[in-house]
Amino acid sequence: MLELVATCNLCLLLIKTTTPYPTVFRSKKEKSFLDPTNGKTSEFPSLSELWSLHLTVVVPAYEEETRIIPMLNECLQYLESQRPDLTFEVIVVSDGSKDATANIAREYTKKHGSDAFRVLELETNRGKGGAVRLGVQSARGAVILFADADGATKFCDLAKLEESLKDIVKADYLTAPGAVAASLGIVCGSRAHLEEQAISSRSLFRTFLMYGFHFLVWLFTVRGIRDTQCGFKLFTREAARLSFSNLHVERWAFDVELLYIAQKLKIPISEVAVNWTEIEGSKLVPFWSWIQMGRDLFFIWLRYRIGAWKLAKKIE
Repeated sequence: MLELVATCNLCLLLIKTTTPYPTVFRSKKEKSFLDPTNGKTSEFPSLSELWSLHLTVVVPAYEEETRIIPMLNECLQYLESQRPDLTFEVIVVSDGSKDATANIAREYTKKHGSDAFRVLELETNRGKGGAVRLGVQSARGAVILFADADGATKFCDLAKLEESLKDIVKADYLTAPGAVAASLGIVCGSRAHLEEQAISSRSLFRTFLMYGFHFLVWLFTVRGIRDTQCGFKLFTREAARLSFSNLHVERWAFDVELLYIAQKLKIPISEVAVNWTEIEGSKLVPFWSWIQMGRDLFFIWLRYRIGAWKLAKKIE
């Protein structure tokens, strides 16, 4: 009886203290980017506007001064090799970094120009999900990729994601960008095929945490996707607009809510194996991060279940 009363009280508290749709604050500074070649600032476009490039790459970065350079070098080398067929932009979102992350990224703006490379500098740390969302909402691409700043995924694997997206939307974004932008589709890079190798090199405790997290994801939120957390995901513009506009979670579990939203809105999702290498310097602390993410998974499920969070299918 006491458990039932406590559960009811928790649900009532969540309903009364939660807004059903996310409200995202963005300061004046966060709406603009600096062109270091002339010292001028310009306003980012909005995701609700029409596409004007083939591809946007969003790179969330929190104090990544030691890891971001190799990733950006590899990213830009690959993208440049696809010109002139491909038009693109890279947006680095410095998530309240106190180190030189933003300054390092702006050096790339000097080299490649502000049309191809932009830095979105957040005034405070919002979390990876919050950084990715604001980067995506500043994008011009018909399709949008977010990629982790550590470079753990080989950037050339973007070609695999593009092929899978082509199968979903029945069009190529290089030749029919307008049709692809208006279509719905998400492709997730996946490390699931590497699990056996990972298990052999991990402690029994970390393996237990991994399987425990997979079970909680399956139980509370997303089914049919083996790796929800890989930081290498490709969206059509419309799929990004719908899913990120509904997103509440701004920290580590945001990928799970994003895919949960996509499944609820019946956005087609595929999963593609990618090459992945663990890079030193991870900000995840295994035990406490899994505890936090497990808690977040439960509350994602509960808030949607009781109607404290709702999905807007049409967002202006």
